[in-house]
Amino acid sequence: YLLSAALLIAVCVSAKAQFSLGIKGGINYSRINNDDLHCSSVAGYQAGAFARIGGGVYLQPELYLSSTGGNFHSDDNNYTAHVRFTNLNVPLLLGLRFGPKNLNFRVMAGPIYTSVLSQDKTFSQNFNVAYNDFGKYNNSTLGFLAGAGVDLGAITADFRYEGNLTDINSNFGQRQNLWALSVRFKIL
Repeated sequence: YLLSAALLIAVCVSAKAQFSLGIKGGINYSRINNDDLHCSSVAGYQAGAFARIGGGVYLQPELYLSSTGGNFHSDDNNYTAHVRFTNLNVPLLLGLRFGPKNLNFRVMAGPIYTSVLSQDKTFSQNFNVAYNDFGKYNNSTLGFLAGAGVDLGAITADFRYEGNLTDINSNFGQRQNLWALSVRFKIL
């Protein structure tokens, strides 16, 4: 906590009143890795808001809804499952911006807290018999984000990887990860 507070203070002091606020939207491809079954990715969305505080070094808190999940099947395809989550995501990114004023390139990384708002799970009829407790997912996870972006005036684009530091279901070593591409519009 002390390191986070020190970084926040350092970024705010160096910000020199540089502040922007905006909306974001994008797509993601998420996957839930596990120890026992084959898995595949599903497409989802992201929509929300962001703020950016700072100049060359910046802090970027965000708040957005997302749709994530995964598909699973056994070696013989006798057991299948489809899982979809609607999440509230709260990342806090530390970034580095470089380039001319109206064309910035950025790299960023930081923690993300994800709260599961709803779950939609579909299992084959015999799935729960073979994999008891498979669909008992946690209500929240802690993860990390890392990525790169470009700013062209008031329009920005980011490409990111998100990984989980905590299991979404510890019984089967299930961890969700995703790749996301988003576009943002600065309104302030």
